[in-house]
Amino acid sequence: MLRIDTIRYAIEGRPLFDGASALVPEGHKVGFVGRNGTGKTTLFRLIRGELALEAGDIHVPKGTKIGGVAQEVPGSETSLLDTVLEADTERSALLAEADIASNPGRIADIQTRLADINAWSAEARASSILKGLGFSQEEQAMPCSAFSGGWRMRVALAGVLFAAPDLLLLDEPTNYLDLEGALWLETYLARYPHTVITISHDRGLLNRAVNSILHLEDRKLTLYQGNYDTFAATRAARLAVAEAESRKQEARRAHLQSFVDRFRYKASKAVQAQSRLKMIARMQPITTPQEAALKKFTFPEPEELSPPIINTESASVGYDGQPVLSKLTLRIDQDDRIALLGMNGEGKSTLSKLLAGKLDPLGGRVTRARKLRIGYFAQHQLDELHADETPLDHIRRLRPDDAPGRHRARLAGFGIGAEQAETIAARLSGGQKARLSLLLATIHAPHLLILDEPTNHLDMESREALIEALTAYTGAVVLVSHDMHLLSHVADRLWLVKGGRVTPYEGDLESYRKMLLGTPEKVAKPKVKAARAPRQQVADLRQAVSVAESRVEKLTDIRERLSRKLADPSMYEDGNAREAENLQKKFAEVEEGLVRAEALWMKALERLEVAGG
Repeated sequence: MLRIDTIRYAIEGRPLFDGASALVPEGHKVGFVGRNGTGKTTLFRLIRGELALEAGDIHVPKGTKIGGVAQEVPGSETSLLDTVLEADTERSALLAEADIASNPGRIADIQTRLADINAWSAEARASSILKGLGFSQEEQAMPCSAFSGGWRMRVALAGVLFAAPDLLLLDEPTNYLDLEGALWLETYLARYPHTVITISHDRGLLNRAVNSILHLEDRKLTLYQGNYDTFAATRAARLAVAEAESRKQEARRAHLQSFVDRFRYKASKAVQAQSRLKMIARMQPITTPQEAALKKFTFPEPEELSPPIINTESASVGYDGQPVLSKLTLRIDQDDRIALLGMNGEGKSTLSKLLAGKLDPLGGRVTRARKLRIGYFAQHQLDELHADETPLDHIRRLRPDDAPGRHRARLAGFGIGAEQAETIAARLSGGQKARLSLLLATIHAPHLLILDEPTNHLDMESREALIEALTAYTGAVVLVSHDMHLLSHVADRLWLVKGGRVTPYEGDLESYRKMLLGTPEKVAKPKVKAARAPRQQVADLRQAVSVAESRVEKLTDIRERLSRKLADPSMYEDGNAREAENLQKKFAEVEEGLVRAEALWMKALERLEVAGG
């Protein structure tokens, strides 16, 4: 059991914890949430004893092994499998001692302990973990130095999972994983035999892998039972009650103050006025929990281009003349929302780079609209920011002719305030760097926005704001993400990248998840009356209905505009034949897309109805 008792801690005079307490029972799976910068990672360091408390106490039972991914694995020549095996220091020490031990009693003790910790199945367990995190059998035999920093972070994660500490502390473990790895980790953590506390903004993981939510807010800790959706519903209700009480108190205060203002200088009422002043002074303010500032993203709107904006015909793409993907016959229109699915290493990022123009095709043809502008965001671009320059400096370089006020307005539209605007990039938080990179990717109003893991380093509020912005965005979107919540609310087309090909995936994200996890489809038994879904689930379903409805409205509007153009007699005069032909093709495609969108809308409405919303 982990006991946190009225702790106090500050950094550079800024208090992070003040009288914070929490009790985490043994074996609990806990999601640790709170706004970026409030002290979640600092609490992990306090638990590990790396920092000294100013007051209070953190009690961990004696002998408890605490584990976490502190830093990436160095680029050594040790194989991935051996690196993970070495993470279990007790096993390594026992095996080393077994080679030199001569005392029969000690040899017996060593062998007994090795059996107790399943030492002889260690290699199979380590290999299974590495496979779940995306490493093939061949890659497991390769040295760590053959992999980049992000991949070595996966090895570090594999090592701590293999060591199986009594208290496992994970800080944003899905940030370096793809969708498949994130889904595997959810399942693994749900079955983990000891206590887990994970800092995460991944809604899927917080709903499926934990049974409690530890919330850090206003320098206090609160433990909620249930998953993230349950926490969100409970907290929303608490906020509503606090806000109602606050309004009542303000009304009472205003009434008392009104009496004081009218009668404080009237002799016959002076005593009563003073009494009311004392009542006002005794009132304890009812403060609602600290809410995250509204962090909206404001994407500029591109002008409309004639479809398609990108068309590939039997294209192939790869590296050093060797194709990774072949026979690519794909089409993207400006109203498309496409999610790329596929196991790690199949070529999702390679396809993204081809579409972005960062890789040339090895064969076939790639045709882009003449005035097409593309915005491209990938996690490595955070490292390409100029560390010694401010966000304002970055924007001035790209838009030198804009007025200074316009520069600041752009930054504010991405949640970067006045103080951060003049802070060098090296001192910005991960979330602020991600926002700046997203701003730079969209600053020229791209017709196509390609996002490769855009939610890493973004907190929950920022992720929801990104969903809203992408839903309202009038350009095309191609997404690669491990965040199923984001994919389910933004994408309406799924492309599967597998076996060197890219094909439409006919199922939905839930069927893809079940396929990856090997979960068979179950036929639902009829029920007399469906149980009402949790409030947050109903809210999510309503949002999905709203997104689908907006999509239908948008396509209906496009169809009507195309109809008006096609009804214009001048469209069929000499010289316009090619344009008329393109418009007719587009009209047919929009009609087809509208049928699909209406089907998705009806499906979303049915799900909402079943949930009781």
